[in-house]
Amino acid sequence: MRTTLSTSTKIKTALAGLMASAALLASPAQAGPESFAQYSGDQSEAVDHAAWGTFLGKYLRTVENGPNLVAYGQVSAEDKQALKDYIDSLEAIDPTRLSEDEAFAYWVNLYNAVTIDVILDNYPVESIRDIRSGVFAAGPWKMDLVEVNGEDLSLDNIEHDILREYFNEPRVHYAVNCASIGCPNLVAEPYTGATLEAQLEAGAIRYVNDPRGVSFDADGDVTLSSIYKWFKEDFGNSQTQVLAHVRRYAKDDLRAKLADVSRIDGYDYDWALNEAK
Repeated sequence: MRTTLSTSTKIKTALAGLMASAALLASPAQAGPESFAQYSGDQSEAVDHAAWGTFLGKYLRTVENGPNLVAYGQVSAEDKQALKDYIDSLEAIDPTRLSEDEAFAYWVNLYNAVTIDVILDNYPVESIRDIRSGVFAAGPWKMDLVEVNGEDLSLDNIEHDILREYFNEPRVHYAVNCASIGCPNLVAEPYTGATLEAQLEAGAIRYVNDPRGVSFDADGDVTLSSIYKWFKEDFGNSQTQVLAHVRRYAKDDLRAKLADVSRIDGYDYDWALNEAK
């Protein structure tokens, strides 16, 4: 009996050691987006987004009122590869060495470029939701699409686990673009640390004052973009705070309409592809 107990103890000890070793080996891979929580660089160090600007200059169709559109069907094979090369160049950068503003711009540009790239890889599609991450997952957002600092990242990782988690900036929702009509505009110029504040302000003003952001029906009922429902906590976590946010960016006519509004009557979002035919 003593021999049996001794053998059992040895087996348990060996198994415990193996489990401990496995846990130690696994821990670096579990760091994930937490490794992107801190940014320590100087603002003078800027990322080169010229290739992204060139792509946007060729294929983004800007309009004065309404959504900016992308001419997906006109993108040449050469420019598709140039877009992939730009994404590769961002993957080779350690964003934690950037300043906070420059890193924010880096992540937004990466998100937007990868979104366009995944649309092109699956084109033609009527909606980004037609590209599925899995049997029950509409959209490509949960697919690992890039690798930064050795970490595989999805679009959801970039938006929710990095940008929203660490930067505490509700205007991120006016910057990242999900290739849909209902989304705030994809802008013509790449985001940069030096221009970030002005770009975020312009994006907020543009969207809030567009019917995609805030609209009224004939009875005076107000409908907001579903963005303000999906991410309510980013805008204050109550209808009162959401309305205060949109009033902040509303122009005079819209602000007057919102003056006596105390509740949001509905939400809406158009998932159709933001395509220029």
